[in-house]
This record gives sequence, structure tokens and C-alpha cells, in this order.
Amino acid sequence: MKLSFRDYPFLLLVAGSIVALDQWTKSIVRANLPLGSTWLPEGWEWLSPYARILHWYNTGAAFGLFKNGAILFSILAIVISVLIIIYFPRIEAGNWWLRVAMSMQLGGAVGNLISRVTMSGRVTDFISLGTFPVFNVADSSITIGTIILLLGMWLKERQLKRDQVTQAQNRGANNGGKESE
Repeated sequence: MKLSFRDYPFLLLVAGSIVALDQWTKSIVRANLPLGSTWLPEGWEWLSPYARILHWYNTGAAFGLFKNGAILFSILAIVISVLIIIYFPRIEAGNWWLRVAMSMQLGGAVGNLISRVTMSGRVTDFISLGTFPVFNVADSSITIGTIILLLGMWLKERQLKRDQVTQAQNRGANNGGKESE
């Protein structure tokens, strides 16, 4: 398959937008909310058990998993980012779901990598929903990108199976109802 670098603008636009939004929201939280503090718009206190902004640091993976793994996750983010950049031009134009998924995953990986490098291995988390671990825009992007990837693979597999059934039915009809061996 021929490598095509014409696809990088899409990757860079999506991933770059995610990195920018991630870094911007993290900086707003760090500048305006003391560590460990919670914020809700005035009059929205009823929402507190369900959703709130909570300034928190994380030294592990997304959603607070694997605490104190900053170096490991920094290396992993670099490796994944490089692999996405190398593999991206090889994706067929029709695989929009794979392009979107990989772009989102790259944006999330780079967003959290920037935080780890600039904040001594820590990542600012601030989105708190119910009892779910606190997370950020980069974590969300990685998760949504993974869901899109899995959903796209599942849909493609279903389509391939449908195509195989249709081809088998067509072969049977072309052979007078007899399957060829």
C-alpha cells in the first residue's frame, strides 16, 4: 500500500484541537480552583451528587487507574503516538471511523503527555460524574476514540459477514440452486 501524507492534515486538525481544548481546560481549572476544591455554577448545587468540577491530580492512567505510573505512561504515550503517526497514512480513505478513532486517541495521548512532562508526572483531572473516577478532556478523547474503534470494527465485521452470505446466495442462484464445491 502506498503511503499518502495528504491525510495528515485531518489527523493534525482533530488531534491538535483535542490537545488545545485539553490544555486550555486544564489551565483554567489550575488557575481558578484550588487543588481538591469543587465548583458548580451558583444555584446548581442540586447537581453536585451527579456532576461537578473537581480539581485533582492524577499520576496514573486515565480515570485514576495505576497510580504512580507517570514514567511508564509517558513512554507508552510516546510509543502509541509515534505508531499512530506512522500507521495513519496507510488507512484506506473509506475507513473514516478508524481515522477519527486514531486521531482522538493521538490527541488524548499527547494532551496527557504534555501535562505529565510539564507538571512533574501529574495530570490535572477535573470532570467528576457521580462516583466515577475524575477525568479530563484527554481521557475522554482516548475513551471515545477506543469506543469508535471497537464499534467500527464490529460494524465492519458484520458487513463482511453479510457480504459473504450474499455472495454465497448469488453463487447458489447462478448454479441453479446447487452450491459449487
